[in-house]
Amino acid sequence: MSIKENHDLSQLNTFGLSATARYFAEVTNLETLISFLLDERFTHAPKLILGGGSNMLLTKDFDGLVIKMSIKGIEMVAQDGDEVLVKAMAGEVWHELVVSSLENGWYGLENLSLIPGQVGAAPMQNIGAYGVELAQVFESLEAIKISDGSVHRFTKEECKFGYRESIFKHSHKGQFIIVSVTLRLSLIPHLHISYGAIQDTLKGMNIEAPEPRDVSKAVINIRQSKLPDPKVLGNAGSFFKNPEVSMEEFQSFIEAHPQAPHYKVGEHHMKIPAGWLIEQCGWKGKVVGQTGSHKDQALVLVNYGKASGAEIVQLARDIQASVKERFNISLEAEVNII
Repeated sequence: MSIKENHDLSQLNTFGLSATARYFAEVTNLETLISFLLDERFTHAPKLILGGGSNMLLTKDFDGLVIKMSIKGIEMVAQDGDEVLVKAMAGEVWHELVVSSLENGWYGLENLSLIPGQVGAAPMQNIGAYGVELAQVFESLEAIKISDGSVHRFTKEECKFGYRESIFKHSHKGQFIIVSVTLRLSLIPHLHISYGAIQDTLKGMNIEAPEPRDVSKAVINIRQSKLPDPKVLGNAGSFFKNPEVSMEEFQSFIEAHPQAPHYKVGEHHMKIPAGWLIEQCGWKGKVVGQTGSHKDQALVLVNYGKASGAEIVQLARDIQASVKERFNISLEAEVNII
């Protein structure tokens, strides 16, 4: 087992923030992962599980063991009529899973194209985009219990998915390491193109009868036009969740702000785009020190090269305070602050 000490994490988080891990290990198989968890040297040490580093904000050095998940593998494990069960290991890059699925004729992930990060992180926050959430295609996952190395299976119901939520962000937080995810995909396309700018983008691509690959390309075009590349400009994608408010709260809000975009969520709630709220408060494109809100997407906070985690946290708090003061709406961070 190879353990590195005082390991630099700046290249392992998409914000590009400088931080050091007291101990660092990269694992490529389950046996090695379990052996690290049972190693007496690290039994009581804090542990941080690292995937693509795309949904985290490091504010300090990590005085414990950082485990980089690099367990790979994608396979179809079963077929049930027009549906297939596809198992992907946690170390796979999410977008590469989307590409592989399209190549094999397994459909359902098209709208989730180009979401950064690895497969293992996807269930933790129930990733979603353009009208589709992971929960819609999720079957089950396998996870290792950190305290004893035992293997556990979680069904969709047991994961308790919500909007950017799961049991792994609450009661099970820090207790398990997700090692594989099994998805129920379809051999027959069922396109979701009514959300956001997908239809307009397809028209701009001169595509009148889209196929799943076309939807994926449209989503990629939209994301690339709106979101900065982390390899060029440090960021973690959307920093805040889109707030959901009750119908009563929404009525008061929309009377005061009739031009505000909004989307119905179920029978009793409305979703208001956080990016719009932030932009209305004057943050879009604003630079504060070495950080700021991106010029094309206010929801994305960026590192212009030398920002610290603390500086980005302070910017986030200032944005939250201004949105609360103007709209009486609380923004909740989507990014995991460490």
